[in-house]
Amino acid sequence: MINVITIDREFGSGASDIARMLGSRLGWEVWDERLTFEIARLMECDHGTVATLEERRDPVHYRMLKAFFRGSAEGVQNAPRLKMVDADCIRQVAERVVLAAAKNGQSVIVGRGSAYYLRNRPDVFHVFIQAPFNEKVRRLMSTGVSEDAAAELVETVDRDRAAFIRKYFKATWPDWQLFHLRIDSAIGEQAVVDRVLHDIEEVDKLSQLFHF
Repeated sequence: MINVITIDREFGSGASDIARMLGSRLGWEVWDERLTFEIARLMECDHGTVATLEERRDPVHYRMLKAFFRGSAEGVQNAPRLKMVDADCIRQVAERVVLAAAKNGQSVIVGRGSAYYLRNRPDVFHVFIQAPFNEKVRRLMSTGVSEDAAAELVETVDRDRAAFIRKYFKATWPDWQLFHLRIDSAIGEQAVVDRVLHDIEEVDKLSQLFHF
């Protein structure tokens, strides 16, 4: 039986709203912004810092700085006083939070590598939500972002996500073989929710029939 849904997505595709709708329909916990807050709590740092760095690699200059501290005598001496909040440690904590949410079950988990962490679990249904470029820009503009800024975000955020998945999972993004359902949110958020629930119901029927 499906007990967890992961939702990976293109930026601006409306996946967060769809996740909330799925959680409401199912009565399940939604791990989206809550996941960010939990990572921040465990790391004892600001929520905004985590939100800025999750699903990204550290910039080159920062990776060089970390390498210097790890490899130098000064770095060793100062290590106990340093509490680096970077993409590497955020990813490690995110993995813990995602695995804990999946263990508890009845969870809708948005991004943060969740589909890749949980790829071998038979009780997880993986969804990828996409949308046409113009539709993503329109969605972002409806939140008050300018057209130029929205277009830049659509291009750069997904590029960062692809780099994140490539670095930490040695995989392409999106890895289409991983997802049970790939769907375009331009058909409407309610239609996407209905389709996800329908497909999960079909998977559960098959699992009961063949006992897997």
